Amino acid sequence: MDTQRLIALIVFTFSGLMLWEAWNKHNRPPQAPDAIVQAAAATGAPAEVAAKASIPAATPSATAVASAVPQTNGALAAPTVIVPKSASRIYVKTDVLAVEVDTQGGDIRSVSLLKHPLPGKKDGSFNLMQDKVGNYFIAQSGLLGSGLPNHTSLWTATTARDKFDLGVDGQIELALTNADLAGVVVTKTFVFKRGSYVVDVRYQIKNEGAVPLEAKAYFQFLRDGNPPEGESSGSNPFTAGVATFTGPAIYTDLKKYQKVNFSDIDKNKQDAVKEAADGWVAMVQHYFVSAWLPGTGLKREFFTKKVSDNLYSAGVILPVEAIAAAGIGGIAVPLYLGPQEQGSLKQLAPGLDLVVDYGFLTILASPMFAVLSFLNNIVGNWGWTIIIFTILLKLVFFPLNQKAGKSMAHMKTMAPKIEAMKARYGDDKLKMNQAMMELYKTEKVNPLGGCLPIVVQIPFFIALYWVLLGAVELRNAPWMGWISDLSTPDPFYVLPVIMGASMFIQTKLNPAPPDPVQAKVMLIMPLVFSVMFFFFPAGLVLYWTMQNILGIGQQWYINKTFSPASVKSSK
Repeated sequence: MDTQRLIALIVFTFSGLMLWEAWNKHNRPPQAPDAIVQAAAATGAPAEVAAKASIPAATPSATAVASAVPQTNGALAAPTVIVPKSASRIYVKTDVLAVEVDTQGGDIRSVSLLKHPLPGKKDGSFNLMQDKVGNYFIAQSGLLGSGLPNHTSLWTATTARDKFDLGVDGQIELALTNADLAGVVVTKTFVFKRGSYVVDVRYQIKNEGAVPLEAKAYFQFLRDGNPPEGESSGSNPFTAGVATFTGPAIYTDLKKYQKVNFSDIDKNKQDAVKEAADGWVAMVQHYFVSAWLPGTGLKREFFTKKVSDNLYSAGVILPVEAIAAAGIGGIAVPLYLGPQEQGSLKQLAPGLDLVVDYGFLTILASPMFAVLSFLNNIVGNWGWTIIIFTILLKLVFFPLNQKAGKSMAHMKTMAPKIEAMKARYGDDKLKMNQAMMELYKTEKVNPLGGCLPIVVQIPFFIALYWVLLGAVELRNAPWMGWISDLSTPDPFYVLPVIMGASMFIQTKLNPAPPDPVQAKVMLIMPLVFSVMFFFFPAGLVLYWTMQNILGIGQQWYINKTFSPASVKSSK
């Protein structure tokens, strides 16, 4: 196989995969109206009302997850939960989080990440969670047991304050109480700490009755199936191919990291683990993750559930140790709400760093990211870090490319003999193949010698591509001049133009393919890729551009050192 054809095959395969994904997304049937809007229309209640959905059933199996929308003889009825006028929002601000807690249900209904501005901007904060139609995502929790409060219950704040600011304090404790069940007082406390994206959610249950109390607790996320704000939805065929995973994920020591697609939940085909003695549940999106992180040692039940059209829940059910009469018990589960910073995630829970998903190339991508982080700690600029790392990668693979160049040049010296064989044997393929094998043996050349060194490198370059696509560290990271955010497209398209020009020069340096049609296609490809890369993150375009520039120097050296004439004379 000729190297030109191999490169063309790789490029067309890569482009085809992206365009196929884009076509599927572009032609996907339109989403049904959000369940929030539908239910609100059915009752005339505010849009917030219909969000009270998916209370897990208090059964031994988490697979039986009931919707909070009441059921009558198996049919869905209109919601009956009405938001009391006394419900209110409580605002909590730390140095890294701005959170809104609703006393109706004790839900976390809004989360802003103060250290992460809006894409391409230096002001404003990224909204990780919000109860907004079209981008609906909240965190809920509650107790399972007759009369015990859940996320449809009204809670009362223990203080009259509706705003908390960390200020000089080390932490904030927001406590809510509920006494709907006679003889039982439940306190739900949110603990916020300085510099931490972890919110501790604690339940204290005071049993004032004369008999022991048994209960379970659930912790879940409720979100729609729409892409997060700022992410590709598939309307742009050039960017849809780089859309990243959004949806639930479950980790256990037994099954490790398992993603659950919304489409699989729709078809009830999710196969993630349902019961385990360890593990966590998360809602993953590009750059960020929200995760309930129960401690080890408690048997737990995981669930993912379609609540209504385009509305899903994912969570975990945990047992609460039986509370004796006149006794106090409870349970606490940390909630992580923040960026996918691998170093920090590793310290929080086993396997949590896997939400930065490199797929089957993780074994290559993780060490690459570690080297990139090390270089960036020295250089202090992610743009220059990408350039330095690309140079190092080229140097590592230079011996392989050199070997491939020599093999290609050697093969070209044999071209006249091969043409003569074709004329001699005509359509007799058997004799032609035998003669070719004898020629390779005589010349001591491996016909795959020019391809294999290149094939070996492909997984490394694809792995680096995914590292740069998924690294939250590149978000709002400047390079120089006009590139103020390596995670967003070049605003003036300078890098894509340079990338296209360098790709054209590299194509001209390569030996022209014998097929005229293939030669024309190879010349058109730089223009096609330039247009595609107009919409790609600048960090990825910088990497690809540097690859091309180094490839130009490499090809020039190979052409000069391993030309057919020099190989023939050396023989």
